[in-house]
Amino acid sequence: MNIPKHIAIIMDGNGRWAKKRLLSRIQGHQKGVKVVREMVKNCGLLGVKTLTLFAFSSENKNRSTEEVTLLFKLFLTVLQQEVKKLNKHNVKLKIVGDMSLFPEEIQKKAKDAQKLLAKNTGLSLIIAANYGGKWDIAQAAQKAAQAVADGYIQPESINEDIFDKYMSLAEEPEVDLLIRTSGEQRISNFLLWDIAYSELYFTDTLWPDFDKSELDKAISSFNNRDRRFGVRKDKAC
Repeated sequence: MNIPKHIAIIMDGNGRWAKKRLLSRIQGHQKGVKVVREMVKNCGLLGVKTLTLFAFSSENKNRSTEEVTLLFKLFLTVLQQEVKKLNKHNVKLKIVGDMSLFPEEIQKKAKDAQKLLAKNTGLSLIIAANYGGKWDIAQAAQKAAQAVADGYIQPESINEDIFDKYMSLAEEPEVDLLIRTSGEQRISNFLLWDIAYSELYFTDTLWPDFDKSELDKAISSFNNRDRRFGVRKDKAC
């Protein structure tokens, strides 16, 4: 079986999972964290090179203050609890997004965790926190413009390859497979640049119920796709 080098997941459905069980939304998020642990483990065992998870979108800050605060606390708790385990399993961590929204304590923990795991050579785990695809493209454009202003590059030299170097996932392989759980069939401003030729897989399974068998289904579907990257195999057709 051909294993995708880079899998990205929009982890959707924590709230609906909790509601169906008469639980609080934060309990749904807590169950979702447990699934993240299993996905990291399973992807590492399968030989996936990079796993990118959409943890907190730039639009999520518009949720209730109570829920956003609880998400911040959960994020901090996970950083504190998981970093040693990730290091033990040789996982490299990178957090992408506008971290300025987060409290200083979380920002420091995030920096410390990334520094500790920076030299690991196993699975590359990317956490998108307060992230948006449009934001990512805009910040890349700002960096490219600054490089022009500083005389490092000329405007006419900017092409897709040059611009890509300023994107958040510049050091990672292109996304092969994008998975979205919970039945929604939209991208929701996630990795707009990076998924240009990704295979998309949508499942009705809510994130807290997404296990290894569901991951296997997604990879099996990926293996049945004819990936042409915009090029027709038979140009005569």
